[in-house]
Amino acid sequence: MVQGFITGAFAPLHRGHAYLIEQAAAQCERLSVFVCSRPDDDLPGWLRYHWVKSSFPTLDVRHWIETPGRPDVWAYCREQGYEKVFEGGKNQCAAAESNGIQHITIDPDRRQFPVFSAEIRLEPLKHWDHLLPNVRPHYIRRVALLGPESCGKSFLAEQLAVRFNTVFVEEYGRTYCEKFGMDSTELDFAHVAGGQLYREDEMALQANRVLFCDTELIVTQVWSEVYFNGKCQPWIFWADHLRRYDLFLLLAPDIPWENDGLRRFETQRQWMFERLQQELECRGLPFLIIRGPFATRTQTAVEAVEKLMGSHVATR
Repeated sequence: MVQGFITGAFAPLHRGHAYLIEQAAAQCERLSVFVCSRPDDDLPGWLRYHWVKSSFPTLDVRHWIETPGRPDVWAYCREQGYEKVFEGGKNQCAAAESNGIQHITIDPDRRQFPVFSAEIRLEPLKHWDHLLPNVRPHYIRRVALLGPESCGKSFLAEQLAVRFNTVFVEEYGRTYCEKFGMDSTELDFAHVAGGQLYREDEMALQANRVLFCDTELIVTQVWSEVYFNGKCQPWIFWADHLRRYDLFLLLAPDIPWENDGLRRFETQRQWMFERLQQELECRGLPFLIIRGPFATRTQTAVEAVEKLMGSHVATR
């Protein structure tokens, strides 16, 4: 059985890497892909391992963490009897020769996919088409819409998604309450928070450079404070602080309140708006207050997103 391997950082994984892996897999009976990382890498090793493993689930993909005292991947592959190593250039020729492993170069001139990882890291949106679908969520711009009841978040999120030729994340809390009612417990809030994150992750795979989120966990936190006398479960704080959003649009309650059968906090709209603004300010997060009639709100939001996206705006 012919055994081959590929070793690299895959920072990030792109179509050139995918081509290399596919071509290598066709030339040996068993192919192992070693995703090498160090604890202080800018792009975490677990994330890059996930990119490769989820893209090639049937291959032997390994996360090789380089730590002091551990043999390098070459020594391991030599001991395990690997016969071939594949790469897109010739940087590993000397290492292959010293370890008695055949070196095979695939597309050294990068004619199939003329791009380098360093170029993608510098301008990921410019090289969007070279990124694999499961890598793109790491690089998309995320815009979260916050606000109290009946302030037009859903309408604006949909309008922005159409304007920028992308998708938006619907509010999971509404879906949950429509099914289970409004008499929520703390466990219900855990379900809502988890469902919102899951929905965001799913839509991020479909997003075109920017993703609009109709609410996020800061709103879940403040709603929990409303329901449970100022309390919120610690894991909601933890999960929210791990999320990255490039811009928050905070919608003011200066449009008429509409009762849709689920809303019941008309008198607390101003308090909730101020509480959300306080939380954004306390965390030092980038936000813009959206006021006025619907046309004005949309125009203000569009201009803010255009500024965020720069030259990488994709519109219909």
